[in-house]
Amino acid sequence: MACISPDGTLTVAGRKVLAAFQTAQTSEDVAASTDLPLFQIRGSLRELAAAGLIESSGGGYRITASGRERLAKAP
Repeated sequence: MACISPDGTLTVAGRKVLAAFQTAQTSEDVAASTDLPLFQIRGSLRELAAAGLIESSGGGYRITASGRERLAKAP
């Protein structure tokens, strides 16, 4: 499940997962709140972290300032 399109914009799935990280901290929390399988969330984590949109924080993850900005610009 790609989170970032080839043109650099967030996909629908990417927006959904990134938005969930505004309140959730663990991949399990995001899976529960998005109704997506945990294996897809874990793949999304790697992609969003590589893009600098989320970061590891105290055993979980949090959305970065760049991630909040990208999410705010998403349609």
